[in-house]
Amino acid sequence: MPLIPIRASRTNTYTGSPLDRMAERRADADWLAEMRAHPEAVVAPVWRSHNLFRDQAASLLPARHAALLDHDPKHWIFLGLWEARPIFGLDLGHIDEPLPQLPPDAGEFADIRGMAGLLPMGEAPILAYARGLVHWQNRTRFCGVCGSACVPQSAGHVMHCTGCGTDHFPRSDPAVIMLVVRNDAILLGHASRFPEGMYSTLAGFVEPGENLEEAVVREVFEETGVRVGEVLYHSSQPWPFPSSLMLGFYAEGLSDEITFHDAELADARWFTRAMCRDPEAHHFRLPGPDSIARRLIEDWLAQPSD
Repeated sequence: MPLIPIRASRTNTYTGSPLDRMAERRADADWLAEMRAHPEAVVAPVWRSHNLFRDQAASLLPARHAALLDHDPKHWIFLGLWEARPIFGLDLGHIDEPLPQLPPDAGEFADIRGMAGLLPMGEAPILAYARGLVHWQNRTRFCGVCGSACVPQSAGHVMHCTGCGTDHFPRSDPAVIMLVVRNDAILLGHASRFPEGMYSTLAGFVEPGENLEEAVVREVFEETGVRVGEVLYHSSQPWPFPSSLMLGFYAEGLSDEITFHDAELADARWFTRAMCRDPEAHHFRLPGPDSIARRLIEDWLAQPSD
């Protein structure tokens, strides 16, 4: 049965950033210094892939307080303006224990994936943005062309090689993530890295020389042996864990039999609507509510069954 297009019911988590990124001012050192000294400037600190939270909200430190922790400009990343208020990311990964040096009510560092659904509007994309850029900088300390050390420029958005002069820019690897639908059931898989009992949509990175739809067809067959027909786009989601852009699709399943062609999945099964509406009763778990995988499943469940 041909796929029926399913529209995204709402925006995905980590999207809808309220920031004006002001990319045209990133190379203006004088302007950036003014932004750091702005009385309303705030900092989103990142410590070893964790963001700072207080009372189920982002804990944004006044820039003047953050400068006492680390005033080195190379650790400061200009994220943009939020209603004229400058916001910076700050990498504190080089500090063993930053909390004792923060104000007593600053909060706690935690993984944003456990907090994103609780945050006020606009905060999740900002924190994810800061985390993603900090991770990219830490992974780009040396040039992939000549091996020389790199230094941050353009407000932290360029890593410049001190040897050959190559400029390295932040990258997001395109990955397709697809809900395969056949009759009134969907194909979900369990990878060994998943929490026990969790089944999610299939996913994989786009290879050179293929378009997104071709990547969907290839990945589904490689992982499960299931043949795919029509492929329809749903939505996208930045996924800075560490640096992917998830491109969500629905895919028409043409076959039922599951055959594992590689070691990517530990298990894969077909799940009916009834099973997905009450996963606990059927002894499995769905992916987290902040993921596009969960959104694909929920939007499919919201459609009337045939």
